[in-house]
Formats: sequence, C-alpha cells, structure tokens
Amino acid sequence: MALYAIIRRDGWRTGDDLKEAAGRSSAVGDNEMSDDIKWIRSYVLAEESGSLGTVCIYEASSPEKIREHADRADLPVTEIIPIADTVVVREDPVAAA
Repeated sequence: MALYAIIRRDGWRTGDDLKEAAGRSSAVGDNEMSDDIKWIRSYVLAEESGSLGTVCIYEASSPEKIREHADRADLPVTEIIPIADTVVVREDPVAAA
C-alpha cells in the first residue's frame, strides 16, 4: 500500500452533499474494499465557483483501486498524485466549534 493525494475539484454544491459523499466513500472503502483502500483524511476546498472540492489522502494498493472506489461511491476524481514523503511541521489546527 502507498499514500496518494486525490484532488476532487468542484465536486459538491453544499456541505450536506459532501457529507452524503463521505458516507458513501466510507461505506465502500470500509465494507467493500478494505484490503485495497483506506481513507486517511481530507481537506475541504472553497472553490472559486462557490462549490466545494477536496484534497483527500488515501492509502491504496494502486491508482486503479482509487478510481474503482470513486466509481463505486460516485465520487469525482480530478487527479491522483503519489505521495513521496511526509513532512509534519505542525499538527493540523483544531477547527473552531
């Protein structure tokens, strides 16, 4: 398994749409493809169009399995980029309540 960044541009109109997509993603990844893909984290992007996109970090057996997961969960995939290394300068800040 390797780490990948998945860019999903302009994928959702609202936060509720994104929450529904996250539910589908978790269900497919955890219940159908757990040997091939693991969702690590996502950063939600405020797109210029007003919609939402994401940069998702996944551990996966291959880019093909990432695309299969996206197809099964009805998720967009703009680009898949292999991650060469991780440098953590600071932990992600905690979102305000």
